[in-house]
Amino acid sequence: MTIAAFGAVLGLSATLPAAVAAEWKPTKPVEFVVASGPGGGTDNFARTVQAIIGKYDLLPVSVIVSNKGGGSGAEGFVYTKLAGGDTHKLIFGTSNEWLLPLVSKVAWKPEELTPVAAMAFDEFVLWTKADAPYKDAADYVKALKAAPEGKFRMGGAQSKDTDQILTRLIEKGIGARWTYVPFRSGGEAGVQLAGGHIDSNVNNPSESLGAWRGGQVKPLCVFSPERLPEGPAVTEGKGWHDIPTCKEEGIPVAEYRMPRTVFLPPKVSDGVREYYEGVLRRVAETPEWKEFVTRTSQTARFMDAEQLKTFMAKDQKSSTELFREEGWLVN
Repeated sequence: MTIAAFGAVLGLSATLPAAVAAEWKPTKPVEFVVASGPGGGTDNFARTVQAIIGKYDLLPVSVIVSNKGGGSGAEGFVYTKLAGGDTHKLIFGTSNEWLLPLVSKVAWKPEELTPVAAMAFDEFVLWTKADAPYKDAADYVKALKAAPEGKFRMGGAQSKDTDQILTRLIEKGIGARWTYVPFRSGGEAGVQLAGGHIDSNVNNPSESLGAWRGGQVKPLCVFSPERLPEGPAVTEGKGWHDIPTCKEEGIPVAEYRMPRTVFLPPKVSDGVREYYEGVLRRVAETPEWKEFVTRTSQTARFMDAEQLKTFMAKDQKSSTELFREEGWLVN
């Protein structure tokens, strides 16, 4: 073994609990289950983690990615629940793990899956078609309010999930409504906007980056308390920092962000969870992960299992209030 390779092994061993590193490790290919369709933010998240693990040999086995986005991601979570005790499956999702059971009769409960970590928070941007006549978000809202209710179509990833929740929050703030059109992923919503089949969406930056570069869509505002960090230009001399906040544009939703989460099936030991948590923490420390977070304009923030549980409980409480107002609650 070379000195460099030996150093890498020592670095990983220092990250993982000693007992875990010695007592358990995966012995067959690990499946990354993606709770969305191909091309969306969750898919990009899982495949980036897969690539970094492969580059740095952070697992002693290979990783395969499978997309199970049916039913707004329910397919993936049910699949993971039914794999109870399987130490070679992890599901990559968002807050849909604990929000979907509030609004849909699904075959799992949030507490049944095993939290591992959250690795970043995605920002949300209001997008329209590049050749749309609106010069800014305020102009678009003005047109929306002047049109018959439901004439404008807002696309989003899945139903009664983060995109539709944000859409409803905007509607409450501005006093106007879209017809909400759900798609299987943010990537699909981006394609539909680029093709002119919907009027807008609230995609994450990574989901519409290519279409912005290609001159098919344009960002109107970002749902962040401050503008995104400065960085290289994306297109025509404009970068993420040039996008105004939605609050600047008169939309009273100052902040809306979504965690990128990882869970294991039920009935998995703490030792296994700690092993994977350590691997994901190591991923988050690599320059490739930091580049990915910067390039996709996410907010880097690693939460371990206990921190994720606390975040889940708080988000469930606030979301339940909105869902009750909308008549979405089923449980």
